[in-house]
Parts: sequence; C-alpha cells; structure tokens
Amino acid sequence: MTTQYETLLVDVTGHVATVTLNRPDVRNAFNETMIADVTAAFTALGARDDVRAIVLAGSGKAFCAGADLNWMRKMAGYSDEENRADAMRLAAMLSAVYRCPKPVIARVHGDAYAGGMGLVCTADIVVAAQTANFCLSEARLGLMPATIAPYVIRALGEQASRRYFVTAEVFDCASAQRLGLVSEAVSAEELDASVARIAQTLAANSPNAVRECKQLVQDVAGQTIDHALIEDTALRIARIRASAEGRDGVSSFLEKRTPGWRSQAAAS
Repeated sequence: MTTQYETLLVDVTGHVATVTLNRPDVRNAFNETMIADVTAAFTALGARDDVRAIVLAGSGKAFCAGADLNWMRKMAGYSDEENRADAMRLAAMLSAVYRCPKPVIARVHGDAYAGGMGLVCTADIVVAAQTANFCLSEARLGLMPATIAPYVIRALGEQASRRYFVTAEVFDCASAQRLGLVSEAVSAEELDASVARIAQTLAANSPNAVRECKQLVQDVAGQTIDHALIEDTALRIARIRASAEGRDGVSSFLEKRTPGWRSQAAAS
C-alpha cells in the first residue's frame, strides 16, 4: 500500500513510481512539510524491489518555484542553530533524490526556479517541455544557491554556474539543453509520452545493473585516472559478471531468450 503524503502524490505502476509535487496554488514551492515528504518518499521508493525507475513531476502550471516565501519569512527569525538545522534538512532532501538507488527522471514543465532547479539537477535524466524556464534566482533576494550548488554545478558546469548564480537570469529550455542540463526537450503535448518511453526503457533493464551504473557515474566522475581507480573499476565489472543478473543476462543473450528481470517486468 502506497504511503499518503501531505504535499505529494505518489503512484507506482508497472515498476515505475511517479512522485508529483502537489502544492499547485504556490507553484509547488517547498516548505518544511514538502522537504520532509520528498525525503521520506525517495527513501522509501529507493528501498522497494518493485520500483525500477522514479519520475519526479509537478502539478499545476509549474514544476517547482523554489522555496515558499512564507516559509522563508519564518526562517528569517530563526536562531543561527535553527537556521543550520533547517538548511541541513533541505540538503538531506536533495541528497535523498541524488543518492536514490533508482534512476530518477525529472519531468519539467513551466518554471523550475531556485531550489526547484536544484531538484531538477539531482535527477539522472531531465525531460522538459520546450516552454519550460529555469532560473537560479537567489541573488535577487540577497541569498545564494548554496545547498543546491553541488548538484547544479555538476549539471550545468562551472562556467555556466558562474554566470547564472550571479546574474539570476531566466534561461529557456533550449539554453538548458545546450548546457547539458536537459536531456530531451519536447513539446508540451509530447512530454508525458517521452517520459513514459524512457521510464519503460529503464524498467526493462537489469535492476542491479542500473543501480550499479548510477553509482558508478557518481563515484568515477571527476576522479583522477590512476591505479586505484583502474583497480576499482576492474573489481566492479568482475563483481557484476558473477552476480545472478549478470550471469542471467549474458546467458540469455547467448541462448537468445528473455532474461528473468525482463520477463518479470512484462508480467507485471
């Protein structure tokens, strides 16, 4: 039975979970409740064997407008200790999405601003409507995109981050795709079908291999290619070759049969 959340809609169908930010009246801006809900949802879904991919979406007219202004106003009166604790909860939410062992597809429409753009950058694959807009708006408010910075800089690159952190400019979907943030840009009418196609592709692959591949990229990106890294990657391929799904995958290819995990996906 799927857990009910105050600020999210969560659905699991055919090995694909969809987490929808559901505060459309405030353009899905997040507050302390949504931060807790997103953290809990991705932690729970990441532990489920029946979930092979997760779609992160937003209801209403926007993906996510960032932080709720009323919540931010309340934080202004917090003590330094309370502010640090609150910021750590936000950082934990972003980490829960980024570190989730299941591949995450961000389905982006409308605006993805500030912390909302941070959420986009934690995803593995970003599919956006061509009309979507992106903005790191913190500098306009006298703030900085600190907790989202590790994910944004990885997704945008250092040079683009240097620009958009300080200018707080809005940039369109075409620019986001050129910078590498957006994986696919499609019309609004094609958005759901494009997301579903990628999700089904993920669900048809070896769950263990997908999990290990996601971890591999996170562990290897930016590392020096030295003896330790070479040895680590050799150990990883040796380990997965000997795994149950690795043996089944190679055998099924040679024997021209369907591997077990794909048969399970087709039957569900």
